Amino acid sequence: MNKLAKIYDQVVKRDSHEPEFLQAVREVLESLEPVAEKYPQFLEAGIFERIVEPERTIIFRVPWINDKGEVQVNRGYRVQFNSAIGPYKGGIRFHPSVNLSIIKFLGFEQIFKNSLTGLPMGGGKGGSDFDPKGKSDGEIMRFCQSFMIELSKHIGPDTDVPAGDIGVGAREIGFMYGMYKRLANEFTGVLTGKGLTYGGSIGRTQATGYGLCYFMDEAMKSIKGRSFEGATVVISGAGNVAIYACEKAQQLGAKVVAMCDSTGYIYDKNGIDLQAVKKIKEVERKRIYEYQKYHPDAEYKDGCSGIWSIKCDIALPCATQNELDGEAAKTLVKNGCWAVGEGANMPCTPEAVEIFLKNGLVYAPGKASNAGGVACSGLEMSQNSIRLSWTLEEVDQRLRHIMTDIYRNASAAAKEFGHENNLVVGANIAGFMKVANAMLAQGVAY
Repeated sequence: MNKLAKIYDQVVKRDSHEPEFLQAVREVLESLEPVAEKYPQFLEAGIFERIVEPERTIIFRVPWINDKGEVQVNRGYRVQFNSAIGPYKGGIRFHPSVNLSIIKFLGFEQIFKNSLTGLPMGGGKGGSDFDPKGKSDGEIMRFCQSFMIELSKHIGPDTDVPAGDIGVGAREIGFMYGMYKRLANEFTGVLTGKGLTYGGSIGRTQATGYGLCYFMDEAMKSIKGRSFEGATVVISGAGNVAIYACEKAQQLGAKVVAMCDSTGYIYDKNGIDLQAVKKIKEVERKRIYEYQKYHPDAEYKDGCSGIWSIKCDIALPCATQNELDGEAAKTLVKNGCWAVGEGANMPCTPEAVEIFLKNGLVYAPGKASNAGGVACSGLEMSQNSIRLSWTLEEVDQRLRHIMTDIYRNASAAAKEFGHENNLVVGANIAGFMKVANAMLAQGVAY
């Protein structure tokens, strides 16, 4: 970084205790250096300084009562990062690891991801350090209701439209939506990921995983002239994104041989039995090692990092941030992997990304390749606004079109600025330009 180095230094000085946020900001600013050279008006208007600072950061306590009648207290967050092109839009994450740095990094990434979809959505993110694992439905309901009592003061269908994320699925969205509706006394599209009986969009469950595969299919064909057909795939995670990435990859002709959760990973040389995984994770809510009950020949190993030692053509990290480091990247390259697509938010460390790009892999950053979920959330917002529901075929067609366009726009931006096939640079620039021009038009007071 040259022109933008001082801006990054200011962020480090201000937020030195937020490593995930600093990592996300550094990656984006490094990519935007040629934009600063070509468009000095962005520097003059302070666009770069403004885009790395949230418009609003809300931190609040969430008191709730467990099944034993004991009072518990968690911390809640909502970071409303940028509303230049539309209302804040981004998920809510319930996980013990949640802190301000993680929420800010996710909200910052969301600005560019939402911009890339072409839909009118700004960037935001929220969550809590509450852990839904091991909690009863009653405890989760009481927590969600308490969380929404405070969050409801800051959101609305034209202000901020949250969705789900890690730890927040249909159950949690339902509890939060019910409380919001009661508090606001109105039935609006203020949350996405809702159930189909009360305003949800068909296809939303599959959207992130499907969108990842649609993006990768277009990228691999364009850059390498190859596809999922006949390829061996390893997918980290066993949640919503991983399950439906596996499903679509299999539909496109790939053989998925490994998946994992936080306890360990399974390797099935015959190909993952997705119905077994769905039963274990979506119905029984158990750990991935239960897979061996259905397929005794499959291998299970404790710890999830070893999954990247399995030989594959395509790797799809779909679990969490910084799960794939430099050593894992070297192993993937050594074993012949030629494409990596991020289904999670920032799952590859900077060292890993550098290794992938240096070795000429098709590498897709999450802000582009996992935008399918928020794209479908945007489609849910549209359906809510016009009081109509589209069919699965209509939603899936729109999703595929959006993901294909994201690849093409990122690819074109990378080529324009002298970094052909570098989708990190391309996605950052393509996402930034729309937001920056909107900020420029709206003046400094914005």
